[in-house]
Amino acid sequence: MSNSNTPPIRVFISGACAGLAEVRQALGTHPEIELVGTAVEPGRAAQKLAASNAQVILHGSSRGDRLPIEEIEAIRQATTAPVIVVTSGAADGLLREAVTNGLEVVLLPQLTDALVFSIRRAYVQSVTRSHAPAVTSASRAGSEGKIVTIFSPKGGVGKTMLATGLAAVYARAAKKRTLLVDLDLQFGDCAILMGVEPQKTIYDLVMTSGELDNEKLAGYVTHHPSGVDVVPAPVRPEDAELVAEDRVAHLLQVAKETYDVIVVDTPSHFHAAMLATLDRTDRLVLVASLDIPTVKNVKLTMQTLSLLHYPREKVSLVLNRPQSRAELKPSDVERALEMKIAGDIPCDREVPVAVNRGVPVPMSASRAAVTKALTELGATLLPDRRGRKGEVAPAPEMPDDDDTGKPRFALRKPSLRKAA
Repeated sequence: MSNSNTPPIRVFISGACAGLAEVRQALGTHPEIELVGTAVEPGRAAQKLAASNAQVILHGSSRGDRLPIEEIEAIRQATTAPVIVVTSGAADGLLREAVTNGLEVVLLPQLTDALVFSIRRAYVQSVTRSHAPAVTSASRAGSEGKIVTIFSPKGGVGKTMLATGLAAVYARAAKKRTLLVDLDLQFGDCAILMGVEPQKTIYDLVMTSGELDNEKLAGYVTHHPSGVDVVPAPVRPEDAELVAEDRVAHLLQVAKETYDVIVVDTPSHFHAAMLATLDRTDRLVLVASLDIPTVKNVKLTMQTLSLLHYPREKVSLVLNRPQSRAELKPSDVERALEMKIAGDIPCDREVPVAVNRGVPVPMSASRAAVTKALTELGATLLPDRRGRKGEVAPAPEMPDDDDTGKPRFALRKPSLRKAA
């Protein structure tokens, strides 16, 4: 989803390679990109390059056996903007040198939207680096919070239930400082599933003036009895357009300095704010169910992540609500996606009860099978430093209801959010 209120990214194209002319033509009409100049030889166009105020440089290389070091250095002398090398054909040598030099390589031909995605990611990374606080001895060196992002390309698979349940597990059972961020900016339901009616949302947080820091973040979260702090989605869908990805990037960076675990719920599609999240995610949870449309979309998601050079080892596949009567079996899903299932969440009648009460499943049904599965999944996603599944203790045994049959937790019944 493009953000109509976000200015286009200024891109300068240099170098030459097969397919670069088509790239120039495609980007020239793309609403998220503003071409600010071109040059075949960057060494002879330093002044033009510096004056362009480009935010990202696309540099074409006709050779795939090595990185054009001299041309890259000429670009870096003229601008601090990030450089993306584009080339066509075999590029094994270039790719190896690019990894060593911290550069991204895009192989042509490429879908325009995938290329724009790479450009926006490079831009967000550069903005975040420029705003990153200096590391001092007082910083939480070596103990930075971990980000667990929950994503599914198919709606209705229980993604938000999984996000809220995991957040509650980390906060309540593992006693970790936990933040839940709802990045489903138009139709997020984390607040409803947590049973809170927030006074402030992520929209208010990113629209606040001044620099965001730990103290300011604390004033914009909604505290939940489980111990989870929540940053809800905007109340009005139209406010989603104003939540820019660079502000989301900074929010996550500050959160990593404050919390032990940040659980991020997302919509069922890639949007600009997802770039900032993916770059900081320690574990990406792909949620699937036992139906062919979902599996097909998850496979397409894996292909997209591959195009973005996202590390496959950070991805965990979770099967939600596996049905014994389904014709599709978990082993079929593993074969289709070429990856093992990291965890499965059983079908449990406690889930719809918890959703309608507005209470996270680990709190409303601490002894249920679904809570045990969530606890085991939490430990699998964030193992301890010795590689063991030791981050999450078993959920405490406690009665789910009092003598009246009502929930023990004094949470208000959630109301549907009303647009102002």
